[in-house]
Amino acid sequence: QVQLVESGGGLVQAGGSLRLSCAASRNIFSINAMGWYRQGPGKQRELVASITSGGTTITADSVKGRFTISRDVAKNTVYLQMNSLRPEDTAIYYCNARIWPVDYWGQGTQVTVSS
Repeated sequence: QVQLVESGGGLVQAGGSLRLSCAASRNIFSINAMGWYRQGPGKQRELVASITSGGTTITADSVKGRFTISRDVAKNTVYLQMNSLRPEDTAIYYCNARIWPVDYWGQGTQVTVSS
């Protein structure tokens, strides 16, 4: 099992930046993959970016070039750096940890981008 604690959401103007953090309760090398998902108003939850225990990253086309996932192994923390934010990035962002075959989720953090 793992507990995930997210932080860093908030309200920002279009073009601004935010950094989300997700602290895990165990060594992240023991987690197959960690990632960020988001769910906008009236939309399905979608993958934003993920990173495997080996360091391989995946980034959704909609945020490629603007968002970057990274990790600090010493802190058992994964980050999502979000730059050039757009109103359509407004969503609840969820941290995910996959310890095969189970998915664990954080409580979610709201990101609101005003135009």
